[in-house]
Amino acid sequence: MALTGRTALLAALGSLPVGIWDPGWTGLLAVNGPLALACACDFALAAPVRRLGLTRSGDTSVRQGETADVTLTVSNPSGRPLRAHLRDAWPPSSWLAGTEVEASRHRLTVPPGERRRVITRLRPTRRGDRQADRVTIRSYGPLGLFSRQGTHKVPWTVRVLPPFTSRKHLPSKLARLRELDGRTSVLTRGEGTEFDSLREYVPGDDTRSIDWRATARQSAVAVRTWRPERDRHILLVLDTGRTSAGRVGDAPRFDASMDAALLLAALASRAGDRVDLLAYDRRVRALVQGRAANDVLPSLVNAMAALEPELVETDARGLTATTLRTAPRRSLIVLLTTLDAAPVEQGLLPVLSQLTQRHTVLLASVADPHVSRMAGSRGNTDAVYEAAAAAQAQSERHRTAEQLRRHGVTVVDATPDDLAPTLADAYLALKTAGRL
Repeated sequence: MALTGRTALLAALGSLPVGIWDPGWTGLLAVNGPLALACACDFALAAPVRRLGLTRSGDTSVRQGETADVTLTVSNPSGRPLRAHLRDAWPPSSWLAGTEVEASRHRLTVPPGERRRVITRLRPTRRGDRQADRVTIRSYGPLGLFSRQGTHKVPWTVRVLPPFTSRKHLPSKLARLRELDGRTSVLTRGEGTEFDSLREYVPGDDTRSIDWRATARQSAVAVRTWRPERDRHILLVLDTGRTSAGRVGDAPRFDASMDAALLLAALASRAGDRVDLLAYDRRVRALVQGRAANDVLPSLVNAMAALEPELVETDARGLTATTLRTAPRRSLIVLLTTLDAAPVEQGLLPVLSQLTQRHTVLLASVADPHVSRMAGSRGNTDAVYEAAAAAQAQSERHRTAEQLRRHGVTVVDATPDDLAPTLADAYLALKTAGRL
């Protein structure tokens, strides 16, 4: 229970004439006695808080940055009307900064024996599970002088999924995929290995594609057409070690890697390939296997929602061994990790041959655009030193990428905004060349 500001204001206003005309205990009792009696009556008429029934419903998942509505139903079983202020508490990251007070506080009136609903609108700023905290209710009497207060635990969980901002690139990549499959009017000659059909030879066709047996049976020269392979296995390997926790701009590298993985998974599943996910640092953090094409993306998004980078050094040998167990047959291994020299040279390169002997390996890394800006800065001594440091960092990165290419690894090194479409293009290039 608690006094309200109205009570304090009435007590202060009543004390002014007493202090002027009749200072003393008698005057104070004459003013505060009736006020105390009114507070007691107000308290007695306020609806009890402990007997209220509270239930939740609404959204259970939302993409980061979007809104989710959680409905709280308040039932009043007492014989007195409920006039209340309600605070629906959630973790701070459930709202944009500065909007928590307005979004979490509600006023409601519930007649006796009835129920009312209030909607708390969340807009989470971080991935993961957001669990509801306590619901605090302050019930007022008809005079608004005194209140009853209590808290209720009403459990509810909203899973915040990755934002998947790169989905805007999906239509253009799917159009390119349809061209490779020959499902558009655009003539595209890929180097796929699956036989598709025969057609008449036109100038410019590769003579190695001429089918001489079919040509002998008809009056025109026939050539074979090919389409990219289908039903290939793709394993997305997310490095969740300490290097993925480094921030590029306003977000960790890990977020850009996840976004690129989602775009590639959406594209590959539409292309008829099977997509699995492995998240690893020193142990398996997430594993998604054997999902149908229409269930791949929801499963990956749900698995990635609770993933966070771990501040430990990634065990490259353990990652390689787990990858080989997860992909026992020839697959495309997409390794989303760092291109920093030390982790690659000391961890990945010694065990890389185990992967490249059995699989096609594609490594994707997030580059920092600030380093490129530093490399081009001039004008004063500090800028020149910064440019020299940036140039050295870029040189080491290029050297590391070249070492990986000599081992047969396809390397994608791009800024956070460009990583997802560039990785998708690399996948399409491999598919076009028949290397999956």
